[in-house]
Amino acid sequence: MPQSYQPARPAPSVRSGPSAPSVPSVLPVPSGRSVAGTVGGEYHALLARHDAMRLRRRILGQGRAPARELTAASYDGAADQRLITQYLDLVTPFGDLIGRLYDEMFARWPYLRSLFPASMDFQRAHLARAFWYLIENLHRPAEVAAYFRQLGHDHRKLGVRPAHYEAFEAALRAALRRTAGPRWVEAVEEAWVRMVRFAVASMVEGADAALAEPPCWQGTVTAHERRRPDLAVLRVRLHEPYPYRAGQFAAVESPLMPQAWRHYSFASAPGPDGEVAFHVRRTGPGGVSEALVNGTRVGDLLRLGPPHGTMTLQDEDRTRDLLMVAGGTGWAPIKALLEEWAGRRRGADGLPPRPAGRVHLFVGARSRADLYDAAALDRLAACYDRLRVVRVLDEDIVPGSDDRQAELGARENATGSDDLSAGFGPLAEAVARDGQWTPHLAFVSGPAAMVGATVARLTAAGLQADRIRHDPVPDPLTPPAGR
Repeated sequence: MPQSYQPARPAPSVRSGPSAPSVPSVLPVPSGRSVAGTVGGEYHALLARHDAMRLRRRILGQGRAPARELTAASYDGAADQRLITQYLDLVTPFGDLIGRLYDEMFARWPYLRSLFPASMDFQRAHLARAFWYLIENLHRPAEVAAYFRQLGHDHRKLGVRPAHYEAFEAALRAALRRTAGPRWVEAVEEAWVRMVRFAVASMVEGADAALAEPPCWQGTVTAHERRRPDLAVLRVRLHEPYPYRAGQFAAVESPLMPQAWRHYSFASAPGPDGEVAFHVRRTGPGGVSEALVNGTRVGDLLRLGPPHGTMTLQDEDRTRDLLMVAGGTGWAPIKALLEEWAGRRRGADGLPPRPAGRVHLFVGARSRADLYDAAALDRLAACYDRLRVVRVLDEDIVPGSDDRQAELGARENATGSDDLSAGFGPLAEAVARDGQWTPHLAFVSGPAAMVGATVARLTAAGLQADRIRHDPVPDPLTPPAGR
């Protein structure tokens, strides 16, 4: 990873290139740099035509008997799990296995090497996590199938084709034999292949189910505002309708980092102008976040994957009292949810105004400088009498003084906005200490540690888990500790 980032300014068009994808990539993912003489956009246009042909064949073939394949109902994942686990010591740690897998694949199909980045570190690490996830969850095939269907849906924007899965399977067979040595048995190899085929069948199913929608959406940056040296607020106008909800998130690709995707939450509710907003904090050198913060300008093109997430307001939620908790740039989806809530109150889109419950909003930050959207908080608090805003600043914690933290509370002004000097304690503790939340519906967004701590405190205080909505959820492909 480079220690400095000075991107060259390309022509304002979205290209496909060889950088490692940042969304989960379980099997080989082409970069679009060079496939059968096509380059970048031409390759993705070819893929779009192939998808259209597949959709046509699927429509014309309705009523025919489908080919037999592994499904969650027919696959005995528990049996394969036992067999694979029995011989797992022969192929773990997975570093050697995965290294041999890619060596075999690139030796047998040299053209595939040009579809991957020069550094394969990210690809190898994620494949290891995918193997662990599959092996540890095979006894729950329905859960695994649902996850890989979603993964297949997402992989459409990367240009994954069925032929890549076939090459992967052949290379995996050879790598298993070479890594395990003479103790390897064919029955275990077949269990591995069934496991991978089950995941692949789910991915293909997810991709096929989405053939009628674009694999990705293109948009033009209409505003780029640096709120801090490491943080920017972007507005992007999509070139075609984009069906998302306030509280959701999507993968974003910059032309400065082709084929590298990062998830960002929408910071605005859907509007008639067709624009979306993102709050992007630079997390390190040389990545997508730095490209978006430092290298992006008005007029640049970005690509968005399909929207995801369940942290949304439903119609039946409009009269409930709500608790919203945001930490850092987790404020982005909470802001979008508040925009939707406010629109429902005043009767947006020509609808009559509707009653709404109260909203208690807690916004946490390390310091005053980290409250990058303080003006928006003040405007919201001033406009809506049923909105209470509480800021919680880590810098106001008095070390070793729990009594002092308990005494501070949140000093709020007449508009419902707290005095900036009145922050207290970690955000999760502040929320739990402030009131009785069991009748409320809660939305929590921010760093994973903050979300986990807040959810734990709320459930311990009696708020039912199904009344707490939060995204993103932990990556299910995270391997067990020490592996």
